[in-house]
Amino acid sequence: MDNYIHLIEELSLNAWPSQKLELYDGWLIRFSYNYTHRTNCVNLVADSTLPLEEKIAFCEQEYRNAHTPAIFKISPFEEKDFDPLLERHGYRIEHTTDVLTMPLTNFRPYPSIGAEYEFYQKNSGLPSFVVYPDNVLVQLCDTITNDWIQSLFRLNGTTNPTHLRIVPSMYQAIPKQTIAAGIEIDGRMVASGLGILDRNHIGLYAVYVDRSCRRKHFGKAICSAIISEAMKLGADHAYLQVVAENEGARRMYEGLGFQYLYTYWFRVKDVE
Repeated sequence: MDNYIHLIEELSLNAWPSQKLELYDGWLIRFSYNYTHRTNCVNLVADSTLPLEEKIAFCEQEYRNAHTPAIFKISPFEEKDFDPLLERHGYRIEHTTDVLTMPLTNFRPYPSIGAEYEFYQKNSGLPSFVVYPDNVLVQLCDTITNDWIQSLFRLNGTTNPTHLRIVPSMYQAIPKQTIAAGIEIDGRMVASGLGILDRNHIGLYAVYVDRSCRRKHFGKAICSAIISEAMKLGADHAYLQVVAENEGARRMYEGLGFQYLYTYWFRVKDVE
């Protein structure tokens, strides 16, 4: 199991680039103007040779220079005394997250009733949209377009001017094959999802549904469309990350066949 958790951690790092990176004595320091904790934190990726107190102080200064909180990701592989050490340094826990995975032999998709294929640009054989009950259309594209990103910002409430400026380049820097999905009503995206393919795995990211459209199976349709197309492209496993308290999303994912693998969290300290 440890090897598989290592793999999922690698896939997650590949899938979600930061705006800047720094490698420091086995620690990967990520910077993204605090857009998300995952892209603005320290990941312990190899053994340390320097004293931990010295390294923590160094990271705090780096984040102080970036005018963001200092954040450390705590995965199952950290030494048991590292999390208590951060607590003694005044770090609080935020964003406890569960990682769910699924062999796609266990996939229980939300049944579609049709698809439309319009081959254009570099659409890699993906359908332009997949039809679900009640005339729900999931639009698919293998390119993360600026229109999709701007619609995602409206959907997830991103308004910070710095984030609006730098985050599009982070999405466009994803080095792996992608499947961008959306559901529109009257020309406005009300549900989104992003699939990222790597080593026979499809990772699900940026799954959002507008509050006005909850309980209409939009999330299940988005996830099912992405996973179904990823299987045609060779994926045989799926993974995702969900905030531990999000019971509604957890039930939806488990209904599709996902199961719990492990938990991680972030330790955060304001250092400005």
